[in-house]
Amino acid sequence: MLLQADRLLTVDMVDQADAIYRRVAEQDPRNAIAVVGMARCALARGEDQEAYLLAARALDIDPENDMARRMTARMAEVLTYRGETLPEAPASAPAAVDPTVSTPVAEPALAPAAPVTAGRSWIDRIRGR
Repeated sequence: MLLQADRLLTVDMVDQADAIYRRVAEQDPRNAIAVVGMARCALARGEDQEAYLLAARALDIDPENDMARRMTARMAEVLTYRGETLPEAPASAPAAVDPTVSTPVAEPALAPAAPVTAGRSWIDRIRGR
């Protein structure tokens, strides 16, 4: 089911993909992959605060999930850059929501967050393009 949702999201069928991710998350609330998928759908719809909360939730479920870690850090950076207050994240993931804390994973430097514009793909928005 997750592969089907990934394919749907790839072709911008966001609502259908989100429905599948939510169904999987309802059946298995500890499925961090499904919750990251829901965060990706929220990001595709331009719901950045919701994307941040879902990514933080996925990171709370699985602290080793690189996609959740990167998405949480990037969304915190984007929201902070815009001057928005970060929504309350799960209590057990405080380091993941602090954009000043570096991740132990060696990653290329991210470009400064660009203002969100319609028509960009979710991956471009995460990468700041």
